[in-house]
Amino acid sequence: MKIGFLITARLKSSRLKLKLLKPLHGRNAIERVIDRAKEVRECDDIILCTSNSNQDLPLVRTAIKNNIYYYNGSKNDVMQRLLEAAELFNLDYFIGITADNPLFSICHANLLSDMIRADPKIDFAFTTGMPIGVNMYAVKTKALQTVCQFKEEADTEIWGYLINRPEIFNVVELAVDEKYTFESTERMTLDYMEDYLVFRHIFQSFEWGEVVDILDVYDLLKDNPEINKINAGINQLDLADTTKQRIEVFFEQNHTKILEIKNRIYN
Repeated sequence: MKIGFLITARLKSSRLKLKLLKPLHGRNAIERVIDRAKEVRECDDIILCTSNSNQDLPLVRTAIKNNIYYYNGSKNDVMQRLLEAAELFNLDYFIGITADNPLFSICHANLLSDMIRADPKIDFAFTTGMPIGVNMYAVKTKALQTVCQFKEEADTEIWGYLINRPEIFNVVELAVDEKYTFESTERMTLDYMEDYLVFRHIFQSFEWGEVVDILDVYDLLKDNPEINKINAGINQLDLADTTKQRIEVFFEQNHTKILEIKNRIYN
C-alpha cells in the first residue's frame, strides 16, 4: 500500500494576502506545514498540490527548496487537483491538510496512517474533537475517483460534504483522547490577520525551527489566555446552507447511480 501526504495550497486569499508566505519565527507558514508533514511516519511522498496559475509559482519554488514534490492542477476544483496528484504518484491513499494549518496534529496523522494500513476497506477517515486546523483526514484514491466522476460541484474548496457519506463509503470517525481536545478555541487556522498574530505569538514562544507538539501549544495557550483572545471573534467559513441542501438532494436522487459508479471503479 502506498500512502502519500498531500498539502493543498494557493495564494489567492483576499482576506489575508499571501498568507502562506508570512514569516513564523524563521520559517514561513507553508514551510511550517511542510516541516510537520516530514514528521509523519510511513508516508511515501509529500506533495504540495497547488494550481497552474502563475500566481502560485512561489509555492512551487517553496516545494523545490524544501525537497518535496509539487503538482499544479485546477484553480478551483480542489478535489480534482488532489485526485490528479494522487494518481500521478500512484497513491492508494493520502493523508491531507490545507496549508492554512501550520499546527496540524502529527500524532493523529500517524494514527490515521496506522488505521488505513490495518484496514484497507476504509474509504475516508477523519478525526474529531480538536480545533479546526488541528484535525486530520485520510482518503482512499478510489473513493476520490468515485466522487470526481459523479459530482456536479466545480468549486470544491470545502469538499467534505461530498465524501463524508456513510451511505456510499466506508467512513470512520476517530474521536481523539480527551487530552487532545481544547475547549479554549474552536479554530486554529490561518484566514485573517488576527489568526496570523496568534500563530506568530505561538511560534515565537518556542525554539527556532522546532516542530512543536500540539499539546505543548495547548499548554502555552492555557498559560497565556490573552493570545487566544486575539482571534476569538472570528467565525469559521462554511458552505452556504443552499449549497449543502443542493448536495443532499443530489445524493438522495442519485444514490443508485453513485453506487454503480463506485462499484465499477472499485472492482
